[in-house]
Amino acid sequence: MSNTVYDIPVNTIKGESSTLNQYQGKVLLIVNVASKCGLTPQYEGLEKLYKEKKDQGLEILGFPANNFLAQEPGSDDEIQQFCSLTYNVDFPLFAKISVAGDDKHPLYDTLINAIPERIGEGPWWKDLVDYGLTPNPKPEVLWNFEKFLVNKNGEIVARFAPDITADDPRITSAIEAELKK
Repeated sequence: MSNTVYDIPVNTIKGESSTLNQYQGKVLLIVNVASKCGLTPQYEGLEKLYKEKKDQGLEILGFPANNFLAQEPGSDDEIQQFCSLTYNVDFPLFAKISVAGDDKHPLYDTLINAIPERIGEGPWWKDLVDYGLTPNPKPEVLWNFEKFLVNKNGEIVARFAPDITADDPRITSAIEAELKK
């Protein structure tokens, strides 16, 4: 049997212990998010996608992470307030976790091991290097706003590079295909 994401312990943004079991039968887009990143405006597109597809069975799950240049320094309360006030985010947010390194959360360990290669790996990696940054080597999460698509059975089916936005046809067509199954 393949790994699913359902039984991995997580905490809600309010600090309550939980799992992703409540999302069984839904298509999930799991995203590591950050409030002070050049990609932070992606919250707007993610929320738009969520509003468009929620009734069809899509859930977008945001996992704040402070792994990249301390771009998510806030507390869970501050993160929730920022997302609500700045981007009117209504999709579920979870407590801040680590998505890389020795303290990587088990959810991200599972996601990365299931799909080591990103769709859309391209010039953005070089842009990070040109800025003097050191992106994580494969298969680790490259940066904030990397996206993992999970099917209705909890199986990880696709992974998208951070600069692939929520309205990119590669994401929207993959989500559509999973929603139809």
